Amino acid sequence: MVTAINTSVSTFIDGEIAKSRVALDALASPHYTQILTDIAGEIVESLRAGGKVLFCGNGGSAADSQHLAAELVGRQNYDRAPAAGIALTVDTSALTALGNDYGFDTVFSRQVEALGRAGDVLIGISTSGRSVNVVRALEAAKTKGITTVSFTGSEPRDMSIAQHMLCVPASETAKIQELHMVCGHIIFALVERILFPIARSSGP
Repeated sequence: MVTAINTSVSTFIDGEIAKSRVALDALASPHYTQILTDIAGEIVESLRAGGKVLFCGNGGSAADSQHLAAELVGRQNYDRAPAAGIALTVDTSALTALGNDYGFDTVFSRQVEALGRAGDVLIGISTSGRSVNVVRALEAAKTKGITTVSFTGSEPRDMSIAQHMLCVPASETAKIQELHMVCGHIIFALVERILFPIARSSGP
């Protein structure tokens, strides 16, 4: 059965697309270009030295963590050697044990303490900027000499402790998540191009 699209639905959809367009346009600035370049550079330096990239976040940000880790271990745009990426959101035994024994606020920091090494990179993702378990992971990483990166919205709040902050130009959770994935794909496309260059056609 086909349902007619009424004016209010059409207006809502157009408005959502317009908000995404405005946010994407705001990303196309020298400010964000520098941030994305700096983060990609830190990741390249770590991976070249035998390090790894750790990711953590809750809910949709947990899904983003797994998605971006997979871009490293697998591939993003073309076949090449694997790179080390680990999402701290996927080991259910560790997550439930740590949550039960030490409290949910520790589920990422304890893994950072166990698995992280100086020279690694930790990317903490929080749309609110207030996720306590992600903030504690960033704190644990800093004490181990791990480079810290935060993905947040326009208000970084507690996530401002990271060395590199990607505060995307949005305040709604859904729009922040959309921009996190856009930026994540750009960062890891840069990493892929730098670490695993491919022969490119010199033709027109």
